[in-house]
Order: sequence, then C-alpha cells, then structure tokens
Amino acid sequence: MRATVAPIERFMSSVLVVIAPEQPLLEAARLMRLHSIRHLPVVQKGKLVGILSQRDVHLLETLDDVDPARVLVEEAMVRDLYTVEPDEPIDHVASQMAERRIGTAVVAHGPKLLGLFTTTDALRALAAYAIAGEVPGGDEAME
Repeated sequence: MRATVAPIERFMSSVLVVIAPEQPLLEAARLMRLHSIRHLPVVQKGKLVGILSQRDVHLLETLDDVDPARVLVEEAMVRDLYTVEPDEPIDHVASQMAERRIGTAVVAHGPKLLGLFTTTDALRALAAYAIAGEVPGGDEAME
C-alpha cells in the first residue's frame, strides 16, 4: 500500500509577481532583483502565456548585440510550460521535472494561475520530509 503523498500546493510558491510579454527584459530583471525571485510568469490579458527565468535574462544580457531595454520579454520567454493542478502529488511533479530537466512547474487550476513549484521549493519539500523521517512514496519507492 502506498503512503499518502502531499499535494504540490503544499510546497508551491504563491505567484504574486507577473510580467507582460511586451515589457522589456530590463524591467523583468528589475522585478526579479526587487522581489528576490528567479522565475516570472508572463501574463497577457489575464492569461498565462509563458515563463521567464533569471537564466534566460542573464544569457541575453551577456550577448554583445542585445540591449535589455529593447528586447521584449516575449522574445526570451519559454512558451512550452509544464502545468499541474494543485492536488497533483509532489513526487509525480518532482519526477517529471527531473525527467524533463526543467526548473519550474506552473501550478494552475483551469485558467487560474495559483503558483510555481521550483527546484528551490522541491529542496524545501525534501528537507521537510527528511525532518519528518519520511520519503515521498514510502517503502515502495525502494523496491
């Protein structure tokens, strides 16, 4: 019998900061620094259209012919998102993120953006399970 695994919403970061696709990268970088975050959901007319990571911004900032004040978020954002429902088990989400080699899962219910689950959140969850003396998935994961 499989142990109950916590839903992703228990460990996700609530999304409070978003950016529009027509904003410049310079503004995205400012928001990331100001709020100490590494991922910005990109929202257009209330709809999630992509995600921008700090890594994406830094990469473009290092290119000689790129002006972060002129390059728009939509030119750098990732459009192919890994989206999960808030009740998705954390072990499944973390496994999928590792398999896909991605750093963020978007947590949404239908069209409503609820939060992000990042590798930092995954490490917090791992620490919580370690402190409690549990492993997500229970003993069956070891078989």
